[in-house]
Amino acid sequence: MSDAEWAVVRPLLPVPGWLRGRGGQPEAYCHRVMLDAIRYLVDNGTKWRAMPADFPPWDRVYAFFRRWRDHGLVKEFHDRLRCKSASRPGGIRSRARA
Repeated sequence: MSDAEWAVVRPLLPVPGWLRGRGGQPEAYCHRVMLDAIRYLVDNGTKWRAMPADFPPWDRVYAFFRRWRDHGLVKEFHDRLRCKSASRPGGIRSRARA
């Protein structure tokens, strides 16, 4: 995930409870790494259990995905990144006009 893409989706992510003073433990994995793992899975069409060792364990990635999906964030990530992609030169909209 590029820094520009991260800047688009980062504000959507919920702030963990421990950062807001509500207690609990810090999360073991960075949200950006989790998003990279989910995007890898979607891009390559692999199964959850076949996630490469470069990423966190598949069950942790799936837990984040499920939590974000249940809160409607996965669709929002998709929509924002698609909109950003479409508005740049050579993006989806400019190719459709050609």
